Amino acid sequence: MSKITDVRIKSCRLFFLPVHTRVPLKFGPETLTSVTCARVAVRVENGRGESAEGWGETPLSVQWVWPSPLPYEIRHQCLKRFCLSLGKACIDLTERGHALELGHSLQTLILPGLLRDHWQTEQTLGERMPWLAALVCCSAFDLAFHDAYGRILGLSTYDTYGPEFLNRDLSFYLESAPNHPGSYANLYPRDFLVFPRPHLLPAWHLVGGLDPLTPGELTGNEPRDGHPCLLADWIRQDGLKCLKVKLRGTDPAWDYARLVAVGKMASNAEVDWLSADFNCTVTNPEYVNDILDRLLNDHPRIYGSLLYVEQPFPYDLEEHQLDVHSVSARKPLFLDESAHDWRLVRLGRSLGWSGVALKTCKTQTGALLSLCWAKSHGMCLMVQDLTNPMLAQIPHVLLAAHAQTIMGVETNSMQFYPEASAPESCVHPGLYRRRNGNLDLTSIRGPGFGYRLDEITRPLPDPTGAWPG
Repeated sequence: MSKITDVRIKSCRLFFLPVHTRVPLKFGPETLTSVTCARVAVRVENGRGESAEGWGETPLSVQWVWPSPLPYEIRHQCLKRFCLSLGKACIDLTERGHALELGHSLQTLILPGLLRDHWQTEQTLGERMPWLAALVCCSAFDLAFHDAYGRILGLSTYDTYGPEFLNRDLSFYLESAPNHPGSYANLYPRDFLVFPRPHLLPAWHLVGGLDPLTPGELTGNEPRDGHPCLLADWIRQDGLKCLKVKLRGTDPAWDYARLVAVGKMASNAEVDWLSADFNCTVTNPEYVNDILDRLLNDHPRIYGSLLYVEQPFPYDLEEHQLDVHSVSARKPLFLDESAHDWRLVRLGRSLGWSGVALKTCKTQTGALLSLCWAKSHGMCLMVQDLTNPMLAQIPHVLLAAHAQTIMGVETNSMQFYPEASAPESCVHPGLYRRRNGNLDLTSIRGPGFGYRLDEITRPLPDPTGAWPG
């Protein structure tokens, strides 16, 4: 079964763009001060001999994808080498199909073997690169597939997720949970997406573990670049209504005090919503329950503003199959780092998780399939940030706009490296600055992801890798 609109990969280019933070961002026990963004250009060709080039980008956030005592630079270079392996693998993918079909084949048929081969050549590290790291490397290529497919048709990528273009319905990819009625036959991703998309999205601001809350916490070493350093100034400048609070997950007294402190500031500033991110370091549901119960008893208003709790427990859901029904009985509990694909979402639901935090950095293909599975099983959705700058921000916010999240989208690149996106912000001013608590998506238009790349003045370095078809 094939369509004239099916495409195959003809060529691929990979660029590495370094970005430095203005203030540090803490991930668990590590701190991020710089990141390399992998930017990918993929050219595709259809059955008519027509071609188009699409683009994808993701930050290779080493500390998030590969928490480890290994030195940062060793892990960083390992991820970059894996991206180079992926570039060649894309050209070796001879299949024709929709971008989602090509992305699914790359992720399920090629990526596992590529990761095994990578381990064979990297054994001196003494530690395997995690699957999450492989997915993040893969996501830039997968996003480029989806952009190119929309561009060759002259359509928004999100207008291609129906039976006119896909060769298979969702029953090829998904299975319902046991004892769950319903079938995916004759259903497509489009059936679970929102059209038309909203043009304004509530924006979540990240309150990092190192962020100063009061003037007394300032050290004098803060950047003097015209951007706020204190939470109250961010709230005032951007009109924020949603705050995500990073916690330690290993220090209940600190975590509770932090939630109370931010909650009081939020209440005084008429911020509507909080979320709590425990950084995947909690090993017992009672840790979270005790904090939530104490908050309910002592600060019911702050408890009421807590919209959801994000991934308190370890990354590997299969290894750490904790029953978390007691947590989700108190507040919606969202999978994030554990939700690599819909099968793990299914496992999470059986353990008591009630929602899924989607990320384009785990591939557009995987995010769409997880979205469809979660929605069909009554789970809530959120779209979380990987501090996405530059082009990475655009598919990120589009996913949130079409997904119908519990509340808007997390977006924090303007906090940590605002100048990195200066060329893109000239074309998309509403995406890289939060106004009245929202992002404005009206500038996103045109085929593919609507980057409007020909209007963005960003010189690129020579590609680190290029693979002709």
